[in-house]
Amino acid sequence: MKNITYSILFLLGILMVLPAAAQEPLNPQRKQAVDSLALEKVRDLSKYITIIGSKDTPWSEANRVIDRAEELFMQGSEIGVSSLLRPQIAYYGVRKYFERLMRLNYSKVEIQWYKIDYVSDLQRQPDGTYVGVITVFQKFKGYNKEGRLVYQDTTKKDITVYVKRKETQIGGRLVGFWDVLLGDMRVKETQK
Repeated sequence: MKNITYSILFLLGILMVLPAAAQEPLNPQRKQAVDSLALEKVRDLSKYITIIGSKDTPWSEANRVIDRAEELFMQGSEIGVSSLLRPQIAYYGVRKYFERLMRLNYSKVEIQWYKIDYVSDLQRQPDGTYVGVITVFQKFKGYNKEGRLVYQDTTKKDITVYVKRKETQIGGRLVGFWDVLLGDMRVKETQK
């Protein structure tokens, strides 16, 4: 966990710049750093989901990780849940999604993310915010008490990424930086 935090702080340090207007465009080097930070946050989310979903994770640790995972998202974001057993996709607020994940009725859960990549490049919005989409594939496996695999699927999900200009005070000086937050996680496809 400390390595994840240090990685984010390091990348955030790279992104810091002198104060500027919210409309300042991303130059190619800064865009590359922002892209790296966005992908890093999605990879962190993948690790958090694995920890929260694991039946080996103590309840208190899972709740602590839920708090950390929630910090990755914009307020009001939703995460989609699909199943091969029902045609509709359910969407839950971020915290509720993680709490449901922690309580899944399996003796063992394995969740693996792969093919994490941008599907749409960051596009500048009128307010100066940049928005993009990162796609992930999630392999889910649920086991019963006897250790037998009773459910599995692979889901393609699109995660909206928001890059916003923010400011903070460091040593009494106002410093601007680009911050990356995750938005809605939409289910695109679920297969066996």
